[in-house]
Amino acid sequence: MCELVKAIWKGAVIAESDATFMIEGNHYFPPDAVNMEYLTPTESRSVCPWKGHCRYYTITVGGEKNVDAAWSYTNPKPQAGEIAGYIAHWKGVEIIE
Repeated sequence: MCELVKAIWKGAVIAESDATFMIEGNHYFPPDAVNMEYLTPTESRSVCPWKGHCRYYTITVGGEKNVDAAWSYTNPKPQAGEIAGYIAHWKGVEIIE
Protein backbone atom coordinates (compact mmCIF):
# COMPACT_ATOMS: atom_id res chain seq x y z
CA MET A 1 0.00 0.00 0.00
CA CYS A 2 1.14 3.57 -0.57
CA GLU A 3 0.32 7.27 -0.32
CA LEU A 4 -2.47 8.85 -2.37
CA VAL A 5 -1.97 8.02 -6.05
CA LYS A 6 -3.90 9.40 -9.04
CA ALA A 7 -4.22 8.17 -12.61
CA ILE A 8 -4.97 11.11 -14.95
CA TRP A 9 -5.57 11.23 -18.69
CA LYS A 10 -6.57 14.35 -20.69
CA GLY A 11 -7.15 16.20 -17.40
CA ALA A 12 -9.65 13.65 -16.05
CA VAL A 13 -8.99 11.73 -12.84
CA ILE A 14 -9.43 8.12 -13.93
CA ALA A 15 -8.55 6.66 -10.52
CA GLU A 16 -7.50 7.89 -7.08
CA SER A 17 -6.54 5.84 -4.04
CA ASP A 18 -4.19 5.44 -1.10
CA ALA A 19 -4.64 1.66 -1.30
CA THR A 20 -2.92 0.73 -4.56
CA PHE A 21 -0.60 -2.23 -5.00
CA MET A 22 2.68 -1.56 -6.82
CA ILE A 23 3.65 -4.51 -9.01
CA GLU A 24 6.34 -4.43 -11.68
CA GLY A 25 6.33 -0.62 -11.64
CA ASN A 26 2.56 -0.28 -12.07
CA HIS A 27 0.02 0.96 -9.54
CA TYR A 28 -3.05 -1.30 -9.37
CA PHE A 29 -6.08 0.65 -8.13
CA PRO A 30 -8.93 -0.97 -6.18
CA PRO A 31 -12.12 -1.24 -8.28
CA ASP A 32 -14.04 1.24 -6.10
CA ALA A 33 -11.30 3.87 -6.67
CA VAL A 34 -11.68 3.82 -10.46
CA ASN A 35 -14.09 6.15 -12.27
CA MET A 36 -15.59 3.44 -14.47
CA GLU A 37 -17.56 5.96 -16.53
CA TYR A 38 -14.27 6.55 -18.39
CA LEU A 39 -13.58 2.86 -19.06
CA THR A 40 -15.07 0.52 -21.64
CA PRO A 41 -14.06 -3.16 -21.78
CA THR A 42 -12.38 -4.26 -25.01
CA GLU A 43 -11.92 -7.67 -26.60
CA SER A 44 -8.14 -7.52 -25.98
CA ARG A 45 -6.62 -10.12 -23.70
CA SER A 46 -3.13 -11.18 -22.67
CA VAL A 47 -1.52 -13.71 -20.35
CA CYS A 48 1.17 -13.10 -17.75
CA PRO A 49 3.08 -16.22 -16.66
CA TRP A 50 2.67 -15.48 -12.96
CA LYS A 51 -0.45 -13.24 -12.78
CA GLY A 52 -2.68 -15.06 -15.27
CA HIS A 53 -5.22 -13.80 -17.81
CA CYS A 54 -5.68 -10.07 -18.24
CA ARG A 55 -8.45 -8.01 -19.84
CA TYR A 56 -8.15 -4.46 -21.18
CA TYR A 57 -10.23 -1.27 -21.21
CA THR A 58 -10.35 1.75 -23.47
CA ILE A 59 -10.29 5.10 -21.65
CA THR A 60 -12.55 7.77 -23.17
CA VAL A 61 -12.37 11.43 -22.10
CA GLY A 62 -14.10 14.23 -24.00
CA GLY A 63 -14.63 11.97 -27.00
CA GLU A 64 -10.93 11.02 -27.23
CA LYS A 65 -10.09 7.34 -26.89
CA ASN A 66 -7.00 5.66 -25.47
CA VAL A 67 -7.45 2.06 -26.59
CA ASP A 68 -6.40 -0.70 -24.17
CA ALA A 69 -4.89 1.88 -21.80
CA ALA A 70 -6.09 0.13 -18.63
CA TRP A 71 -6.04 -3.52 -17.62
CA SER A 72 -7.17 -5.86 -14.90
CA TYR A 73 -6.74 -9.43 -13.71
CA THR A 74 -10.25 -10.40 -12.66
CA ASN A 75 -9.27 -13.94 -11.72
CA PRO A 76 -5.49 -13.95 -11.24
CA LYS A 77 -3.30 -16.89 -10.31
CA PRO A 78 -3.01 -17.46 -6.53
CA GLN A 79 0.35 -15.70 -6.22
CA ALA A 80 -1.24 -12.49 -7.60
CA GLY A 81 -4.54 -12.85 -5.76
CA GLU A 82 -4.18 -9.50 -4.00
CA ILE A 83 -4.80 -7.63 -7.29
CA ALA A 84 -7.99 -9.47 -8.29
CA GLY A 85 -10.23 -6.87 -9.94
CA TYR A 86 -7.71 -4.05 -9.42
CA ILE A 87 -7.04 -1.83 -12.46
CA ALA A 88 -3.70 -0.49 -13.74
CA HIS A 89 -3.00 2.10 -16.45
CA TRP A 90 -0.43 2.90 -19.14
CA LYS A 91 -0.20 4.36 -22.68
CA GLY A 92 0.06 8.01 -21.67
CA VAL A 93 -1.99 7.86 -18.46
CA GLU A 94 -0.12 10.02 -15.94
CA ILE A 95 0.40 8.44 -12.54
CA ILE A 96 0.90 11.01 -9.79
CA GLU A 97 2.24 9.82 -6.45
